[in-house]
Amino acid sequence: MTGYEVLLIGGRSGVGKTTVGWEVSELLRAADVDHCVVDGDYLGHVSPPPATDPHRSAITERNLRAVWANFAALGQRRLIYTNTVSVLEADMVCRAMGGGPSPSAPAVPTRAVRVLLTATDTTAGARLGLRESGSGLAAHIERSARAARRLAREAPADTVTVATDGKSVLDVAREVVAATGWRTGT
Repeated sequence: MTGYEVLLIGGRSGVGKTTVGWEVSELLRAADVDHCVVDGDYLGHVSPPPATDPHRSAITERNLRAVWANFAALGQRRLIYTNTVSVLEADMVCRAMGGGPSPSAPAVPTRAVRVLLTATDTTAGARLGLRESGSGLAAHIERSARAARRLAREAPADTVTVATDGKSVLDVAREVVAATGWRTGT
């Protein structure tokens, strides 16, 4: 394999991105496919957001560059990256990965596979109800619905869509792994 590869798992809150990302990791581990996992939600979690970076995209990119450099220094070539809008941010993720293990390293071609997980409002709301509590639940459900509409509108044409309604995490993860081709060595 030349260059780095990234699996971008995106989708609304409550769709199962983190859970599916870890299950994909487990399937790849069982198949002896080297990889690492980063949950993008943690990379930009700063409050209040920087005045010069209100959407937290610059801090997310800097943090991903630092984390990826550590993984790349270990010889990793594949990254599973989960984040609500990750399928819209392939350029940023590839930029962060392109420098290799140090800022002076030459840019390395990166292949990005976009997978958008989907769920109905009912399914996402029920899942969010299991993990959220208190007065913030209604606002969280509304943000999730807005994100779903945005992702449906803006996801690039090469995005693989995987519905999660009524499926086990394992079945969803198998569909996601199939989209990467990683188990076949491609």
